[in-house]
Amino acid sequence: MQCVILAAGEGSRMRPLTTSRPKVMLPLAGKPSLEHLIRNVKEAGISDIIIVVGYREEAIRDHFGDGSGFGVSIKYVVQRKQLGTADALRTAEPFVTDTFLMLNGDMVITVDDLQKICETKAPVMAVSTTSHPQDFGVVTLNGDKIASLEEKSLEPKSNIINAGAYLFETEIFDILKKVSPSSRGEYELTDALMDYIAENRLSAHQLSLWMDVGYPWDMLSANEHILQCLEDRRLGVIEENVVIRGNIYLGKGAVIKSGTYIEGPVIIGENTTVGPNAYLRPGTTVGKNCHIGHAVEIKNSIIFDGTKVPHYNYIGDSVIGSGCNFGAGTKIANLRHDHGIVKVSGVSTGRKKFGAVIGDNVLFGINCSVNTGSSIGSGCKIAPNTLVTGKLDNDTVVK
Repeated sequence: MQCVILAAGEGSRMRPLTTSRPKVMLPLAGKPSLEHLIRNVKEAGISDIIIVVGYREEAIRDHFGDGSGFGVSIKYVVQRKQLGTADALRTAEPFVTDTFLMLNGDMVITVDDLQKICETKAPVMAVSTTSHPQDFGVVTLNGDKIASLEEKSLEPKSNIINAGAYLFETEIFDILKKVSPSSRGEYELTDALMDYIAENRLSAHQLSLWMDVGYPWDMLSANEHILQCLEDRRLGVIEENVVIRGNIYLGKGAVIKSGTYIEGPVIIGENTTVGPNAYLRPGTTVGKNCHIGHAVEIKNSIIFDGTKVPHYNYIGDSVIGSGCNFGAGTKIANLRHDHGIVKVSGVSTGRKKFGAVIGDNVLFGINCSVNTGSSIGSGCKIAPNTLVTGKLDNDTVVK
């Protein structure tokens, strides 16, 4: 059996984090989300993988190579223009010779679910339930078969949604050739599935776990989930008078300095320095080559490689890009005074606690304050004593 992974898109809803990397390369628990998926596919018994790449494809190729370092074989095909999921899948046809699993590259799915999908007679669609089906393609069921499928609707027929994982035979490529462009000018895989639905052939598999990682704040939920299974592993240096509660992963060359207090699960990447007298709270992932300094508190946040948070800073429930530098005393608020749901650029996060989304290479002066729900583009430079609220586009200079 083979696996085709769709990973050509930018992930525009993830901006500014996708300015310099495709969505599937955003880190969860210290690894690109695509790496978690590939490792689960391998554990499910599939080692022949085809990845459809496009936007900033070099990041994917450089990380995974031919797959040998991950115990799999990877071939790449390129979708030059993002013209829909059916078009993306069609590009993989020259390499597909067998029954194959098809997965969206940004999904979080368990090994058990992958195995059960593969044990079902193709064609199969994975489904899940959600409290907000209006945001997704919705299906209805007739027993274990898909009875209907509709794209996003303000009045969905059910709360069961298309979860973005499928099992197909090679016959799907003949059906794809008959698909016409949608009103958006894209070739939709869902249009191809209508033939199967009309013949009552498309089976449904209810996922035991489904997480939509569509926005930056969804990364926090996915990160928290993966960290639940974190094994305690300490490869770096821990100085005296450090308190650690719960499991942590401490990478090679990393140092935790005296006086630091850590509540796991927490990941600290290679060659990162934490402390002295820092406080890392549960759900925090710090990348490689970072500096978390004196009197810094970080709660339930993801910090990408090479970022420096050196002294007297607070970061709560936030996603911080690579190569950023926080001036002394700069803090990110994560809770509204009215305890209401935080919105980012008018979009609800569904969370009462959320701080900010910050792109790569953002520089803060001393004593800046970042309000809840702020989005700061890559390359921004922010003067000392600035209050940041709302959205800053890439490369904005605040004087």
